[in-house]
Amino acid sequence: MGEEASTDDNSRSSFSFALHFFRGRWFSLFASFLIMAGAGATYLFGVYSQEIKASLGYDQTTLNLLGFFKDVGANVGVLSGLLAEVSPTWFVLLVGSAMNFAGYFVIWLAVTGKIPKPTVWQMCLYICIGANSQNFANTGALVTSVRNFPESRGAMIGLLKGFTGLSGAIMTQLYLAVYGSDSKSLILLIAWLPAALSVVFVYTIREIKVVRDKRELSMFYLCLLSSIVLALFIMVMTILQKVVLFSGAAYDVSAAVSCILLFSLMEKLIIIYNQDQITSHK
Repeated sequence: MGEEASTDDNSRSSFSFALHFFRGRWFSLFASFLIMAGAGATYLFGVYSQEIKASLGYDQTTLNLLGFFKDVGANVGVLSGLLAEVSPTWFVLLVGSAMNFAGYFVIWLAVTGKIPKPTVWQMCLYICIGANSQNFANTGALVTSVRNFPESRGAMIGLLKGFTGLSGAIMTQLYLAVYGSDSKSLILLIAWLPAALSVVFVYTIREIKVVRDKRELSMFYLCLLSSIVLALFIMVMTILQKVVLFSGAAYDVSAAVSCILLFSLMEKLIIIYNQDQITSHK
C-alpha cells in the first residue's frame, strides 16, 4: 500500500510539474524561439527565386521587382505593431499565420501550375503579404517575451533575433531532408511550417506574471551557448553540402541533429525550472 501511495504521489507531482512548466513563461520563451526560428522565410528568396523566374517566364527585371516587394513587406512592421496595441497576442499570431500561408501558398500554386499564371502585380502582392507576416510573428513572440522577462530583455532580444537569423539555414536543412532539392517544394514548406508553428503555440505565447529569478541571466547565457553550437553545426553542414554530394539519408541526419540541438533548449529550460522549484520549496 505504501509503495502504491508513493507511486501515486510521484505521478501527481510529475503531472503538476509538467502542467506548471508548460503554462509558465519559460515554455512560452521556448515557443517564441521556435516561432522566430521559422520567421525568416525572406532570407530564402535567393534559393527559390530562380524557380519563380523559370516557371513563370520572368526576366531578371521582373524578378528584381518581386524582390523589392518582398523587402517592402518584410520591413513594414507598422501594421503588426498597431494590431498588437489593440488586440491580444493570440490574435496577432493568427493573423500572421493566415497571411504567411495565404501569400506563399498562392505563390506555390502559381509556380507549380495549379492555378492560372498570375499577373506581375498579383505576384508582387502575394509575396508582400507573405513577407509581411513575419512582422506579426516577431511582434507576437518578441514583445510578449520582453514583457515576461523585463530584467533580461537585452539578452532575450538578442537570442530571439539570433534565431530569426538562423531560421533560413534551419529551414533549408529541413527542406533538403523532406523534399530533396526540389526548390518548388521549399515554397510550400515556407507556406505551412511558420503558419503551423504560430497556430500550435497561439495560446502558449502570452503575458505571464513575472517572478524574480536569480538564475534568469545564467539561463539566457546557457541558451546562447546552445544557439552558438546549433549555428556552428549548421554552418559546417552547409559548407559540406556544397563540397560533398550528400545522400538522402545524410540530409535526414543533418536535419535530425539540427532539430535535436534546437529542442535541447527545452531540456535546459526544464532543468533550470526544476532547480528553481526545488529551491523555492526549501
